[in-house]
Amino acid sequence: MHNVSVRTFSIGANAPLAIICGPCVIEGEDHTLFCANELQKIFAPLPFTFIFKASYDKANRSSIHSFRGPGIDKGLLILQKVQAECNLPVLTDIHSTEEALIAGNVCEMIQIPAFLCRQTDLIAAAAKTPAAISVKKGQFLAPWDVKNIVEKLESCGKTQILLTDRGTSFGYNNLVSDMRSIPIMQSFGYPVCFDASHSAQLPGGLGTSSGGQREFIPTLAKAAIASGANALYIETHPNPASAKSDANTVLPFDTLKTLLLQIAKIYDAVQV
Repeated sequence: MHNVSVRTFSIGANAPLAIICGPCVIEGEDHTLFCANELQKIFAPLPFTFIFKASYDKANRSSIHSFRGPGIDKGLLILQKVQAECNLPVLTDIHSTEEALIAGNVCEMIQIPAFLCRQTDLIAAAAKTPAAISVKKGQFLAPWDVKNIVEKLESCGKTQILLTDRGTSFGYNNLVSDMRSIPIMQSFGYPVCFDASHSAQLPGGLGTSSGGQREFIPTLAKAAIASGANALYIETHPNPASAKSDANTVLPFDTLKTLLLQIAKIYDAVQV
């Protein structure tokens, strides 16, 4: 397996579990720095590597009226403050070739969203940056189809690749998680992350926004670690009821802390 290097640590075989965690969207500079600092305190005593995540733009929203974020220019400045003031690596989403080149020279890891995972130009542009690439398996793809995405990245010389599962479409407004996806995607030679937040989503389930079943995030996260995932992706918020994006699938900080303690025990067990 090609381990992924992020700053001074790696993600993959014989490495600590990596947790990608933060609010769904950048809601402002103060809010983002507060989240980063509070999460750093939560993660400090735990045996995980922590990558802070927040999106500068949520381009894929159900409604034209939905909050999208501050945009790439202001958003990357905020993420740079997280890097500098909290000494944390950061991950953010990209949506175009232009964004890839800008964000990929600022963030340690950039993420190709699930709905864009077959966009060859976007993948190629991301591969040309120094950032590690997290690519989400589209809800519409079988796990073995991800091999084509891997080959696109490899053809551009990129081997710092993290493959992420976020559930598969199962009828209207519903997703199902097949844990077989984890070893299947690992067979392509790269570590696999499980997105426990978006796997609990009900896409478009509220008409003008997505719904979700937050109560199942811990169940899915624990199942993924027991199935051998190398990383977890969990979105969190100090007050989920007021979250400006994906309010139904962000965990409150106290629930996150409890879950991480359970995850640590499971990860230790499966490494034996």
